[in-house]
Amino acid sequence: MGANLVITGRNTDRLNETFRSLKGNNHFQIIADLSNYSEIDNLVEQCPQLDGCVNNAGIPKLMTVNYIKKESLNEIFQINTIAPILLTSALAKKKKLNKHASIVFISSISGVCISTLGESSYSASKGALHGFVKGAAIDLSSRKIRVNSINPGLVQTDILKLASEMFSEEQINEKIKQYPLKRIGQPEDVAYGVIYFLSDASSWVTGTSIVIDGGFTLQ
Repeated sequence: MGANLVITGRNTDRLNETFRSLKGNNHFQIIADLSNYSEIDNLVEQCPQLDGCVNNAGIPKLMTVNYIKKESLNEIFQINTIAPILLTSALAKKKKLNKHASIVFISSISGVCISTLGESSYSASKGALHGFVKGAAIDLSSRKIRVNSINPGLVQTDILKLASEMFSEEQINEKIKQYPLKRIGQPEDVAYGVIYFLSDASSWVTGTSIVIDGGFTLQ
C-alpha cells in the first residue's frame, strides 16, 4: 500500500524471506525475540520514528484448567500479552511514535467474544490485551496516538498448522462448517483491517476492536 516498513521477528530465515518479498527499497528489518525483554529494548533503540505499529506475535497452547502449569501459563502471557505491552510502553517512552500514530494489536475472538475447550489460558492472555487497548487509548490520546485491536477467528497461518497436530482433519472441517461464510480466514482478511486502522480513514477511532471472523460469533 506504499508504506515503508520496519519488520521484526525472531526467526532470521523467515524474516529475510518476508523482507525480500516486500515491494520498494526503503524497508528495514530487525531481528528480535520478544520473549527476551532485553531484545525489546534493543529493538526500540534501533527503530526509526514510526507512524504506526502492529503487534502480531502470539502463540496458542491448548490445556484444560486441570492441566494448567505455571511454566506454560507464563510462556503464553509473556508472548501474547506482556511483550506487546512492554514494546508499546517502550516505544511511547522513547518517543518513537509520531503524533497521530496508530497502534494495532492482533488479538482474537477467543477471550473477548468466546472461548472453547482448552483455551482458558489463551483466552485470558487475549482478554487482558483487550483491556490494555482501552486503557492505552486513553493514556496516549493526549499525543493523538490511537490504539485499537483486531479480533480474528480461525486464520490460515502457522497457528492452524499447530492445530492440525492436535485435531483430526475431520474435526477441523467440522469447525470450518461453523463459519457462516464457509471458509476460514486468510492473512489478507486480517491485513485489510490493519490497513484501515493504520490509515486516516480511522482517524476518529480509538480504543475499539474489529471482529473479523467470517460470522463465527453470530452462531
